[in-house]
Amino acid sequence: MSPRTIVWLAFLPLIASAAAAAEKRPNIFIAISDDQSFPHASVYGSKFVQTPAFDRVAREGVLFTQAMCASPGCSPSRAALLTGQNTWQLEHAGTHASYFDPKFTTYPEQLAKAGYFVGSCGKGWGPGDFRKLGRAHNPAGPSYRAGKQAKQKGYVGAFEQFLNERPAGKPFCFWFGSSDPHRGYKLGSGLAKGKKLSDVDVPSFLPDREEIRSDLLDYAYEIERFDDDLARMIALLEEADELNNTLLIVTGDNGMPFPRAKANCYEYGIHVPLAICWTGQAPGKRVVEDVVGFTDLTATVYEAAGVEPGLAQEGKSLVGLLQSDRSGAVESDRKAVFSARERHSSSRYNSLSYPQRAIRTRDYLYIRNFKPERWPAGPAQKYDKAAYSAAGQLVDGKLGPAHGAYHDIDACPSLSYLVNHRDEAEVNAFLELAVGKRPAEELFDIRADPGCLRNLAADPMFARLRNELSDQLMDYLRTTGDARVLGNGDVWESYPRVSSLRWFPVPDWAEQSPGDAVLPDWVQKRQPKK
Repeated sequence: MSPRTIVWLAFLPLIASAAAAAEKRPNIFIAISDDQSFPHASVYGSKFVQTPAFDRVAREGVLFTQAMCASPGCSPSRAALLTGQNTWQLEHAGTHASYFDPKFTTYPEQLAKAGYFVGSCGKGWGPGDFRKLGRAHNPAGPSYRAGKQAKQKGYVGAFEQFLNERPAGKPFCFWFGSSDPHRGYKLGSGLAKGKKLSDVDVPSFLPDREEIRSDLLDYAYEIERFDDDLARMIALLEEADELNNTLLIVTGDNGMPFPRAKANCYEYGIHVPLAICWTGQAPGKRVVEDVVGFTDLTATVYEAAGVEPGLAQEGKSLVGLLQSDRSGAVESDRKAVFSARERHSSSRYNSLSYPQRAIRTRDYLYIRNFKPERWPAGPAQKYDKAAYSAAGQLVDGKLGPAHGAYHDIDACPSLSYLVNHRDEAEVNAFLELAVGKRPAEELFDIRADPGCLRNLAADPMFARLRNELSDQLMDYLRTTGDARVLGNGDVWESYPRVSSLRWFPVPDWAEQSPGDAVLPDWVQKRQPKK
């Protein structure tokens, strides 16, 4: 045997090992906070939120500064992430607290079919009833809890249990859905943890008052609780020697639970934090400014795992972007992403929705409000007590207090402050921003006006841009089959809400145009009877 042959044979095990490593499929780990806006992570420069685990993912991978969720409400936004389709393509799952048809295949289901070990903990898809139309478990994957094998409790113990049960050598797909920083908060919890009011950066759509700053500190404390759970899960990945073979995605499902943020297609409702780490595949210490959306994340998971999607993907995979060594604007064709909302809470007459569609470019946000006659946060007053006849007529109704509704805004000290101080002209202006009616079109320069306070849609200087973005949005909605632009928008009112309902007086617009006052069958069946 020649010396050359001996050298060649000596290298065969190394070649085989390298080939095996190349063929090893990556684990998929998605961590998603509940109601967290960009830029509320310390790596983005926030002084009142400290997020060392998120910062680590960003440092060792890629930090995104222009990531938009699919909807400013949790159920539809999560449904888009799970399926890779826009919310208006998902029927019941495209609104809040309804159903999730099994025909809309999710990436955890497809990865499970391809041999992945799949699980979830905490909040998967929801709120809603995933069983109603035939699903056996949450669309995010079978739910895990801390068992006897787990040394830790809560979310971390659940992930530990999942890892303990994983078959040896099998790639896994795990969804960690925290309930933080969803409300309610313990009043003063941020201050109690030593946080300082002076560190808070108050968004421009809220008054800079001590009560608002304290509420923001409570919100920050809960973000940090999510981050602590994330840190401990990353430690478990390291202990299992799996971190270096894991595509790790950390984001939030929608914006912060404050007036004019969550449940609105404004910047603080749809712009969310995003960091992705993929050791060996995604060069780290990079900041990417490309506009990306949730359906892009779904396409990324499929490409990284080498699994065929179960549905047509509306997004574009980020794998090429992740594997690049560039920062800033990396892929020139990522020009815009889309977001939408329908019903959020039971917040207006007949539990009707407030339909919005939005297109977000790197510099501008254009919003179409399809029903500008409706109150965006719901009307100010509701019935504390209501009863209807068999024919659906109100026969007994007791109105609650003025400004006691606005249920598309989470109940919180910040909303209470706006309501209680509405006699102050300055504060009343902020309340009007949160609850007042809006025009059919809105356009914002998000670089100069991230709080979305100055609507440019009626400004002649921006007429051309408004028309271009409007055309681009409407064309995309028509191409992707949105009922709101195809003449069947009332189908959105037909999807039942499984959570509780509220009852409201007949609004002026419904009295003037009774034909527009849709009364869905499911609402009529649930009306309180005399």
